[in-house]
Amino acid sequence: MKVAVVILNWNGSEMLRRFLPSVVQYSSLENVEICVADNASSDDSCSIVAHDFPMVRLIRLDRNYGFAEGYNRALSQIESEYVVLLNSDVEVTEGWLETMVDYMDAHTDVVACQPKVLSWSERDSFEYAGACGGYIDRYGYPFCRGRIFNVIEKDKGQYDSIRSVFWTTGAALFMRLAAYRAVGGLDSRFFAHMEEIDMCWRLRSRGMQLVCIPQSVVYHVGGGTLNKESPYKTFLNFRNNLLMLYKNLPQHELNVVLRVRKYLDFLAAMLFLLQGNWLNAKAVFRARKEFGRMQVDFKQDRLENLSKATMGNIPERYSFSIIWQSKIKCRRFFSLLK
Repeated sequence: MKVAVVILNWNGSEMLRRFLPSVVQYSSLENVEICVADNASSDDSCSIVAHDFPMVRLIRLDRNYGFAEGYNRALSQIESEYVVLLNSDVEVTEGWLETMVDYMDAHTDVVACQPKVLSWSERDSFEYAGACGGYIDRYGYPFCRGRIFNVIEKDKGQYDSIRSVFWTTGAALFMRLAAYRAVGGLDSRFFAHMEEIDMCWRLRSRGMQLVCIPQSVVYHVGGGTLNKESPYKTFLNFRNNLLMLYKNLPQHELNVVLRVRKYLDFLAAMLFLLQGNWLNAKAVFRARKEFGRMQVDFKQDRLENLSKATMGNIPERYSFSIIWQSKIKCRRFFSLLK
């Protein structure tokens, strides 16, 4: 099999009805398999796939393993050269898959890529989760070509060049399956959020290339599983971001970065309080406490990552603070960053 397009689903029957037809229509290439991996949904997701999309392979998992372990278990049942981790709330377009396959076939040094991700509801704008390729700053804050924090740009073709990135979005992640397995896949302890950035950091630190290919276009609803203001999402984002930093930061940076993050996280919690959002403020403090408790469990992962790293300074990990750049210097668009 050349490509397996794998959609992880949990109680997303409406999303499957709406978006799976576009995946079937525009992914009907030779040696392409479309799979829905179901995280033990309690709705009618499985019956919809079985009856309405008989050409789609259904992988039934015995419980909800979350995003990370759900994909790990699903991909353990896949044998193909490439895999696409595709969210259930993504509408694909004509040529989306061929464009990435052709590029990856021609560039054997590239192990993962993503398409341009636009908003499904505002189709001339980038979508929050991935936009036109992801980066992080010195302190672990992710941003994208086309999106810095909550400032989302209109797509005017300004980022249509193929460019190396630090991370590729988990909403539409095209990857060599052998590379996925070589770095251990997604970290299941994250459950959801930040796990694709963590995996991409492992890939990139070991000298492997990742790119965004804007000539491939998809539209993403976003926030389909957890609302953007969800305290649980805030908890996962903050906790997992700290775990990711601990796992991957070079030794000479670790203490300084974690010390600065302590103050920045406190500031984030205070901003939530000023907005009257006590639950999200509480989630930040709970995330830091959980990070402290879990840190010891990741020591071996950190030692392994450092021992296998072949790159000291990763170009796509910027040395500046994106908070300083965007909030103080008012450089809110990627093209303005210095």
